Amino acid sequence: MAYTTINKSSDYFNTKLYTGNGSTQSITGVGFQPDWVWIKNRTAAENHFIFDSVRGALNALKSNSSGAAGDTADSLTAFTSDGFNLGNLADTNRSGNAVASWNWKANGTGSANTDGSISSTVSVNTTSGFSIVKWTGNGGTASVGHGLGVKPNIVIKKNLDASTNWIFSTTIIDGSNDFFYLNSTDAKGNSGETAPTASLINLYANSENNGNGNGMIAYCFAEKTGYSKFGSYTGAGSNLPFIYTGFKPAFVMIKRSSNTDNWYMKDNKRSGTAALQNFGQMNPNQTQHPSANNNNAENKASDFATDILSNGFKFRGTDSGINQSGETYIYMAFAEAPLVGSNNVPCTAR
Repeated sequence: MAYTTINKSSDYFNTKLYTGNGSTQSITGVGFQPDWVWIKNRTAAENHFIFDSVRGALNALKSNSSGAAGDTADSLTAFTSDGFNLGNLADTNRSGNAVASWNWKANGTGSANTDGSISSTVSVNTTSGFSIVKWTGNGGTASVGHGLGVKPNIVIKKNLDASTNWIFSTTIIDGSNDFFYLNSTDAKGNSGETAPTASLINLYANSENNGNGNGMIAYCFAEKTGYSKFGSYTGAGSNLPFIYTGFKPAFVMIKRSSNTDNWYMKDNKRSGTAALQNFGQMNPNQTQHPSANNNNAENKASDFATDILSNGFKFRGTDSGINQSGETYIYMAFAEAPLVGSNNVPCTAR
């Protein structure tokens, strides 16, 4: 585990909300030029749209779909110094609809990496522990460099040219290399891949991990104490477990690993009407969150009530998706503000 020198988490991750206008608009206020942008219409049942600076603008993936990537006219048309530009695509800019975007900073369009048996293009931010890796698969057991300099805890992979599942592989449950399908509710499986090293992602010989002649993309995350936390917990039902992160969370994604369930996404920015409240704005909060594996709009659900605290989060609800007694869950969390770093300014819960 690496310690962060980050004093301002929003320089590396930030949630930006906006209202669609059905035309073109420039979304600003992200605070940096984002390299990974994840967009979800909150009001309507629209797809999740994922863009990155290595593949370039307009080239969309959908976390709720196994479909290949493709140029999507009038979607995200450009990455800018403080956000991104949009066309009039309904999924990302429907007139009058509330939309959330989650934004991570890597390092632009990337550079060549020859650490693995397959050369890759890598956009890496070693400070925040995030890299984007693009390569052409060879169909066999192979490796590609990820540029982080430490072992990633989570690697999310997608074949860009074929209809295949998203592979979410992680060692955070018990140290073994487990996998999930991000576009599915399936419980965890045991990965056929060797766990990543400090320099390499090891690839299994199938189309989901290393399709022969196919463009491939991976999003890699290494935990940084005080900025990011990737872990596992056991649901306690009405005993209301507290999950320690070491910081006040700005974003959390949760998946039940021991059984089928959705990938629930929470952040500290969504608030307002009863239907669109979100955790962090009131303690407790009663919101069902968008799920990475489906296109549902947000809606209120008391069993998802969650407290956000200065050093983690605590459930007030008992829904099976986040807190069923005896069930195992994984989560990935990013900080609103770190509790370590040269500023060392504590955060208070709301």
